[in-house]
Parts: sequence; C-alpha cells; structure tokens
Amino acid sequence: MKYGVHAGLWMARWTDEIAPILQVVADLGYDGVEISLLGMSDEKAATLGRTIADHGLQVTCSDGLSKAADITSEDADIRAAGLAHLRWAVATVAQLGGRGLAGVVYAPWGVFDPAHKAARTARSAEMLAQIDADLARHDVTLGIEAINRFETDLVNTAAEAVALARATGSDRIGVLLDTFHLNIEEKDIRGAISGAADQLVHFHVSDNDRGVPGSGHVPWDQVRAGLDDAGYHGWIVAEIFVRTGTPAGNDLNIWRDIEPDATHAARQALAFMRERFG
Repeated sequence: MKYGVHAGLWMARWTDEIAPILQVVADLGYDGVEISLLGMSDEKAATLGRTIADHGLQVTCSDGLSKAADITSEDADIRAAGLAHLRWAVATVAQLGGRGLAGVVYAPWGVFDPAHKAARTARSAEMLAQIDADLARHDVTLGIEAINRFETDLVNTAAEAVALARATGSDRIGVLLDTFHLNIEEKDIRGAISGAADQLVHFHVSDNDRGVPGSGHVPWDQVRAGLDDAGYHGWIVAEIFVRTGTPAGNDLNIWRDIEPDATHAARQALAFMRERFG
C-alpha cells in the first residue's frame, strides 16, 4: 500500500498555497499528497509538480464538475465544456507528475434530478468514454467516486460506480471508494468493496464524521477484509476534513471542528493506516 493525505485537511480555501503543506506531509512520513484541482491554474501546476517531487512525495489528484460543465446535461454546449474541463484535468495531473485522478467527475456535486437519472447516467458514460485517449496519452487513471445521497443522486453505491465505469468502455476508468460514503450507503461494506475488485483504482479513508480513521464507528475489520478480497494494493488516502468556519469547510458541510489540530489528525491517520492495512 501507499499512503497519502489530502492537502485540503490544512486548507481554508481551495486556492491556498500548497507548498507549505508539502513539507508537513513529508515530515509526517506520508508517501504522497492528494491535491484538489479546484483552484488550480496552469501557471501554478507548472511549478508545483517539481516542488512536490523535491519533497520526495508522489501526488494524486481529485476534481469535480461545475453546473456550467455538466456532462450529464441535455445541452450539448454544457457537455462540451465538461469534456474540455476533464481533458484539462487529465493533462494537469500529468503536469503535476501524477498518474491518478478521481472524484465526482461524472456530474456536478449537489445536483439532483432523479426523474432523469438513467438518461443523465448514459450521457455521463458517453462523455467519459471520450477522454480514454487523453488518459492513455498521459498515462492517467480516472476513478469515479461513489458519494452519499446528500451530495448526488447519480452514483451513491459501489455497484453504481462500477456500472458507470464499465459503461464507458475504457480500461483506464475505474472506481474510487471512500469509507465516509460507504458507511452511509452500503448495507455490507466488505461486500461493496470486494464487489468492485476489478474496477477499484483508488481508496479514501476517514471515519463517519470525516475525522481521523479509527476514531468513530466505521467497521474497519470489514474495510480491511473487503480490500483483501479485492486484492487491492494501491493508494489509501486519508481524506479527512475537520475545520469549520472556512470557505472550504463550508463547501463540505463541516459545521464544527471535528478534530482540534489538522497536523495531529494527519499523524494519527497515518499511524492508523499503517497499523490497519500494513
């Protein structure tokens, strides 16, 4: 396994400077850092990749789509904007030195239209299929994240994420699973993870409150068993968000301080991941 932590743990805004965070992540002993492409620019990416490497870190990236770049939209121009954004995102990951991009890359976060779910899903698959060549050219893998019902109506379960990934027809598009969302949506967490085995390309951990893994009631024995069943040996990234009163915290509905100190939380998370996953 390789262990990473999401830089958003320390960020008040998605546009915050990332370089100081890299030193903290390296000092803690993580293998890599995960960076949101929210707030990323071409100019920033041009120098950030070298800075990441200089700290001895690897990088993975997360991203999402806006309503103006909704690849599920009936409007062809909006779908085209979404496709252009995804192609930019894939190229930017490669520029940063990464090989993995994952997140809510199939529809805008917070958009709900259940009456048209089937048609929206079909359009999403059709558009995602069109970035297969970009993924191959940049040697990047895309992970479709299953998130909870309060954040999307399109892909809530591991099975739905797997179905969408397969519908794209691309062997470079798979699934990201996250214990925070699994804890809400899945009746059988072990079964959900193991059922995604051939599509699982990325994995996030936090506890049920988005805090330090191991501090809440997520059934970690089931999580470990599911990963073992799946034969998964890739990235496990602590995506923990704990700070309230910031624009980034507000985006994620963090309404109280979940942990008292971000760096201490990251240290605890790494110790837990090493103990639990080896």
